[in-house]
Amino acid sequence: MDTIIYLDNAATTFPKPDIVHDSVREFYASHGVNPGRTGCDLAVEAGAMIEGTRKKYSRLFNESAYASGKASDPNRLGFALNATAALNLVINGTVKAGDHVVTTSLEHNSVIRPVNHRVRDGGAEATYVPPDAEGYLDPEDIRKAIKSNTKLVIVNHGSNVTGVVQDIVAIGAVCRDEGVPFALDSAQTAGVLPIDMAEANLSFVVFTGHKGLFGPTGTGGLCVADDAELEGTIFGGTGVRSATLYHLEEYPYRIEAGTQNVAGISGLSAGLDWVLERGMDSIYAHEMELLGRLQEGLQAIDNVTLHGTTNLERRVATLSMTLENYDPSDVGTLLDVEYGVQTRTGLQCAPLIHEHHGTAPRGTVRFSIGPFNTEEHIDIAIRGVEELAADRP
Repeated sequence: MDTIIYLDNAATTFPKPDIVHDSVREFYASHGVNPGRTGCDLAVEAGAMIEGTRKKYSRLFNESAYASGKASDPNRLGFALNATAALNLVINGTVKAGDHVVTTSLEHNSVIRPVNHRVRDGGAEATYVPPDAEGYLDPEDIRKAIKSNTKLVIVNHGSNVTGVVQDIVAIGAVCRDEGVPFALDSAQTAGVLPIDMAEANLSFVVFTGHKGLFGPTGTGGLCVADDAELEGTIFGGTGVRSATLYHLEEYPYRIEAGTQNVAGISGLSAGLDWVLERGMDSIYAHEMELLGRLQEGLQAIDNVTLHGTTNLERRVATLSMTLENYDPSDVGTLLDVEYGVQTRTGLQCAPLIHEHHGTAPRGTVRFSIGPFNTEEHIDIAIRGVEELAADRP
């Protein structure tokens, strides 16, 4: 197929807005130097762009603080390679030998694996709280899992498999009551849904740049609340106080080391500008309208099973399905080759939620919608599944 219908936006949004392409190309072409390492104009201007982006993202996650005139410290917003790298900073910087972490069966491997390494290799322990049949967590189950040695609760905000969105305000209230730091994996929700650290009692928000924020791949980071404690676990160059033989304790250096991704951060800045100019609510409404159309169309096809909630509330525009007598990977291949529809098949790096929904080990066919999708795209996807169902082995 010459025409590509891209329905894998939960993996990365594609295409990116032109403003992102232009920013990466033009800023890097004119300012592709090492920020903070010299006093030349280009380095100073590159550093100013990074600090401006830092402030912009700090405000994104702390809007109520800024609105009340109590702006959070933007230096506690650090950039990282992606959400996975930032999650490792949070988990390894809070969970030590003898500590306990509470997480969930909804998590991506970027949480599951570092937590399990802290258990196997670091002498910690972990509890994985399961959701209900539709994929939603009961905040009281989080409370029941907390113990005297619990040092972190970490929760997936929006599932990359079924799109369910957790009630982080209610979970945050539980963590406040119990005096436990609360970390949020917002890989599927940053730039899609409002996230306010004070409202949800969040100690840490981890984000990736290349999904709902429309930045380049290889961008992301974390925001640390003003009252949160995080031990540094990454060390190296900072361009500041080079005679010091140990890594600096102050933020952002506690969570950053080495040369920054100037091109990526310039694109990350432009991506957020595009989201805010177009309107987060407007983008979300468009995507959810198309999700409703897709879900209704798939539900009408015999031998199609949808996995997880079919509720369009507390949801992002992601849906998982299976087709009787087909391996999900074969459905994905046929949709791609015959209809030009690109999806994601398999376990989507989230094996525990597939076990919960009974779709392990083969997984599902995942459709995830973005702002550049249209009703025509959705209708072609539905027609493709319908015709495959009619021709099933």
